[in-house]
Amino acid sequence: MKIAFLFIAEAYQTYHGYTIALELAKRDGCDVIAYYNDPTVPEHLQRIATANGVKPVPVKRLKRGFLGWMIQSVRFLGMAKNQVMRANMRELLSYDVIVSVENTVAWLAKKRTSDRPVFVFKSHGAGDRDVAWHPRIAEFDLLLPHGSKTAERYLEQGLGQPNGIVTTGYLKTEVTERLRKGEEALFENDRPTVIYNPHKDRKQSSWRQAIEPMLDQFAKQDIFNLIVAPHIKMFRRRSASVRQKWESRSTENILIDTCSNRLLDNSYTVAADIYIGDVSSQVYEFTARPRPCIFLNFNKIDWRNNPNYLFWQMGEVIDDPAEIFAAVARAREMHPQYIEIQKKLTRDALGDDIENGAEYAADAIMDYYHHGKAQRK
Repeated sequence: MKIAFLFIAEAYQTYHGYTIALELAKRDGCDVIAYYNDPTVPEHLQRIATANGVKPVPVKRLKRGFLGWMIQSVRFLGMAKNQVMRANMRELLSYDVIVSVENTVAWLAKKRTSDRPVFVFKSHGAGDRDVAWHPRIAEFDLLLPHGSKTAERYLEQGLGQPNGIVTTGYLKTEVTERLRKGEEALFENDRPTVIYNPHKDRKQSSWRQAIEPMLDQFAKQDIFNLIVAPHIKMFRRRSASVRQKWESRSTENILIDTCSNRLLDNSYTVAADIYIGDVSSQVYEFTARPRPCIFLNFNKIDWRNNPNYLFWQMGEVIDDPAEIFAAVARAREMHPQYIEIQKKLTRDALGDDIENGAEYAADAIMDYYHHGKAQRK
C-alpha cells in the first residue's frame, strides 16, 4: 500500500497531518512518503518526528516545472500549487492513497482515471468561515474532520457520505503539547498576557485598523503583556527587512513575532490569558482551555446569526479600535457568561479526544482503502 502525504502549501500545515504519516509508517504493508513544496517543510517534519520519538518518513520535494519555478521566484505570488501538481501529476497518481490537508489537491483528484488513488482530506483549521466547506472537498473520497461541527456541515453541504467521514480530534494539539516541553517564559514578569491573533485575509482581518491603536494603548499601561502573533502567512511573503521592522518594535511587555516556530506550535495560545482576534481558527486552540476572548469587528460585519462567525459568541465583540484596551480590562470580569458556550463550541470544533487522533485517522484510511468505507472505532 503506497501512501503519499502531499504538503502542497506552507509548513504550518504539517502540524495538522504529519502524525498520521508517522502512525501509518509503523504498520505492516504501508510504504509512506511525504512530498513537499515549501522548502522549509523538512525541518518541521523532523521537528514533529523528534517530538514523537520516531524517525521521519522519507521526503521528496515536488518538481516545480518552469512555470511553477517562475511563480515561486516572485515572493508575493505564492506557492504555485496548481502548476506544481501538474508537474508531478503522473508520479502522484501512481500511489494507492494520497493524503492532503489542503483542499486545492481536489484538482489532482479530478485527473485520476479510476477509483485509485484514494484521496483523503484531513482538514487543518477548525474555524467557522465558509472556506471550510469549499465545494471542491467533494472530490475527496475520505474526509477526516476534527469534530462533529465540521462532519455535520460536510453532510449538510453534500460534500461527503457517512461512511466516508471520520472525526479524529484536533491532531495539532497532540503534536504541539510534546513540542513545548521545557519552553522558557516569554516575559520576565508575572503580568497576565494578551495575545492578538489577526488573520491573513485582508478582507476580514482587523490588522490594518487595530495594530497601531493596540500598540499605543498597551505601551501606556503596566498591567498586561501583549503578544502580537499574526497568522504565519501574513508576513511570509514580505521581505526580511519588513519583518524585522515590525519585530524591532517589541518592548519589555510587548512581543511582536512575524515568522518564528512559536506561531505554529501553540506556544502563544497556551501562554496567553486573554485572546484578541477576528476570524482566525486559532481561537479554538485558545479556548481548548476556556479563557476570556475579544473579537474585533472593525469591518462592520453583520455577524449575528451568521454561521461563519459562530465563534464570535465566545466573547465580547467590539467595533471601535479605541475600545481595545477597555475591553481587555473588563474581559476577565465578563468571562463567566461565555464559559459554557466556549466549552460547547470548542468541543464541537476540535472533537473530544486529542490523544489518539493519528491512530483514528490511520485506521480510517486503511479501512477505506481495503473496504470502501470507514468509521471511528
